[in-house]
Amino acid sequence: MHALIVVAHHDPHSLTHGLAKKIAQGLTQANRSATFEIADLAAEGFDPRFSFADHAVHHREASPPMDVLAEQARIDRADALVLVYPIYWWSMPALLKGWIDRVFSNGWAFDFSLDKPFIKKLQRLQVHLVAVGGADDDTFLRHGYGQAMTAQIDHGIFDYCGARVVSSQRLLESETLEPALHLDNAYLIGQRLFPLSEETAQVQARPECA
Repeated sequence: MHALIVVAHHDPHSLTHGLAKKIAQGLTQANRSATFEIADLAAEGFDPRFSFADHAVHHREASPPMDVLAEQARIDRADALVLVYPIYWWSMPALLKGWIDRVFSNGWAFDFSLDKPFIKKLQRLQVHLVAVGGADDDTFLRHGYGQAMTAQIDHGIFDYCGARVVSSQRLLESETLEPALHLDNAYLIGQRLFPLSEETAQVQARPECA
């Protein structure tokens, strides 16, 4: 099983990056056969701007640009997609939103045309959302921010493409709580990405032969 962990934060020393690494650590320690790739959108210089070329792709007038094809190939190789990002203005950062705008294109993530039935094309993909926020849970509940994020991201993006959001967590009070609390939670998220069958768990539990 292979996971693509996409992180959207400009600072490699941020809590967001630390969470991504902990998820990867938990994944590989829970399942020795599992693999992962971390896609650092900021460090890799992904261009999130939706351009005329992307507009042509949406209208099925052109093939996706090479950078988009590369990201789609990454997702095609993955059994699970994990998005790790800070919450900016009660949503995801522009870098990650632009990645979705460009990569989840018509013809790859879904098929839309005026003369054919709509098709969701990412039904095999499992998605895990890990959002980091400074506010507390009561703020999200009181103002409906959490419900709004679920509607626009979980349903508005991934359900539209047929992908299944298996888990969606908001790690809150990130500027006031001890980082270790969220890092421990991220480790558990990684451990649960690919649940082991009983047979596989027994094999992994056996001591190595001398």
